[in-house]
Amino acid sequence: MMPEQTPITGREDRKGLSDPLQALVEFYDAFNSRDLGKMSKNWAQTDEIVMDNPLGGIKRGWQEIQSVYERIFKGTAKVYVEFYDYTVHEARNIFYAVGRERGEFRIGETVINLAIRTTRIYRLIDGQWRQVHHHGSIDEPELLAQYQSAVKSKK
Repeated sequence: MMPEQTPITGREDRKGLSDPLQALVEFYDAFNSRDLGKMSKNWAQTDEIVMDNPLGGIKRGWQEIQSVYERIFKGTAKVYVEFYDYTVHEARNIFYAVGRERGEFRIGETVINLAIRTTRIYRLIDGQWRQVHHHGSIDEPELLAQYQSAVKSKK
């Protein structure tokens, strides 16, 4: 399987896309437009969901995960990411996407180019693909430290 290099940004025409790709486009649309309502629809609304990322640690359940997105969306920093170099793997009622995110974190004069390894897992719930897990990590220690420092100093 060859990884897809055309990025998912959230601005794609959704006509003709597979259901899993539509779910991924909906996530990046919600994230990049800073829309908590859309984000809420993308995630399953259960206590079983989990998000693990370089800034928020491990968050369980929608209330904890929602608080991370609220901080991002309501904060002064602007964050943009797109998903690329990915593969999508489907089973009966689950799919997972494994790839990379690239983007930008900008606050004031500080601009950090992001490079994040990303996995997203979705489950088919009541006929809709809903995200149940996200894991993101930054490979480069210097980039991680710079990103964490910028976020903490601008809170």
